[in-house]
Amino acid sequence: MFLKAIKKAVLPVLIGSLLTGPGCRITYGYVGDSGRAIYEYAGKNSWDTAVLFQEDNSQEENTGDNTSDTDTQQENASPQIPATDDTLIQAPSALLMEATTGTVIYEKDPDTRRSPASITKIMTLILIFDALENGTLKMTDTVTTSAYAKSMGGSQVFLEEGETQDVETMIKCIVIASGNDASVAMAEHIGGSEQEFVRQMNERAAGLGMENTHFVDCCGLTDSTDHYTTARDIALMSRELITKYPKILEYSSIWMENITHVTRQGSKEFGLTNTNKLLRSYEGCVGLKTGSTSLAKYCVSAVAARNGITLISVVMAAPDYKVRFKDAAAMLNYGFSKSSLYTDENPEKLPSIEVRKGTKPTTEVKYEKTFQYLSCDGKTIGDVQTKLNLNPQVQAPVKAGDTAGTLEYYENGRKLGEINILFTETIEKATYKNCLEKIIAEAF
Repeated sequence: MFLKAIKKAVLPVLIGSLLTGPGCRITYGYVGDSGRAIYEYAGKNSWDTAVLFQEDNSQEENTGDNTSDTDTQQENASPQIPATDDTLIQAPSALLMEATTGTVIYEKDPDTRRSPASITKIMTLILIFDALENGTLKMTDTVTTSAYAKSMGGSQVFLEEGETQDVETMIKCIVIASGNDASVAMAEHIGGSEQEFVRQMNERAAGLGMENTHFVDCCGLTDSTDHYTTARDIALMSRELITKYPKILEYSSIWMENITHVTRQGSKEFGLTNTNKLLRSYEGCVGLKTGSTSLAKYCVSAVAARNGITLISVVMAAPDYKVRFKDAAAMLNYGFSKSSLYTDENPEKLPSIEVRKGTKPTTEVKYEKTFQYLSCDGKTIGDVQTKLNLNPQVQAPVKAGDTAGTLEYYENGRKLGEINILFTETIEKATYKNCLEKIIAEAF
């Protein structure tokens, strides 16, 4: 009796599946009290798809596949052109970037290779915080100064050979007082040697798209012409440091602090004074790094935040330190007067998506990131409308991380940009075995 019941429930489904092939849509259920499983043939190309619009939830036909055809579009449909007024600043090379979006607001000869001097240490700090993040380094770890690190000239905090300091103190020595000795000591501690650490610096730079950068040391003390970067590349690595590791701004905004040298001669206090004078003269300045040598002249990567907007102002090869800071401040003033940042803090809640012919009936989706748009026309961004492009049902298989749709943003009919909507899980295409197992599970 038991075998007869299974045959009566399963056999019609198997026969129907074989007859209709891959276009079969099986509907599980019963007719009356007989226990007969039923199925319906939907046709190979009959899967329905739609585009949902947030404004009116109307539907229109869409015969595309599971991935959006907008995947390769730029986030902003109409990218803004940076200002290039050469009279704004005196230095020969500069760039102003908004940190959150990476939008370039102003530039002047931003891609000419120049010596960065101690601005090199921004990449050194990135590698230090990378190590802290991946767990190979802790703030409380002790770092020993080698004879080579002690021998560094230029800007230094006068570490002695064999002297130990914890990592946090070394970071302060690097970012506040621009200590070359502390930079080399950290490079040796992380990379085993400065040479290996510099190799990692160049590898990290390449990963950030810093196409016109090459380092030969970790502190910028060298006069080698093979050690170079650009205003654009400095902005890129500055943005990486402050957005990925915002804690650095707690250190770069310190004006003065004491450290303690403990050596064989005893203990003594040493005062660190920040080399970035904008901290005291420019409202909202919180960092980041200065640099100067006879080859590089005067450079700065200045970071300031006002009204929810963070700007990175890079100046290279200024003739003196006064021009360096004056130019950086002029660009910051220009940027804050022109910029308005829109952030969608509460995007529309996304529905579950039906997965046809999959091992699971539905999948969740998520936004790839928070949408942000920077306007640089001096006007406040007004009412923003959105349009949701999302198929309510897709056909298996689907892969976690693949694009399911997009959310577009408009202001007065002008497209500001869009963000991708991603599948959160991988769902394979159901096999006949999966269908059979489901039927048996539901029958018993």
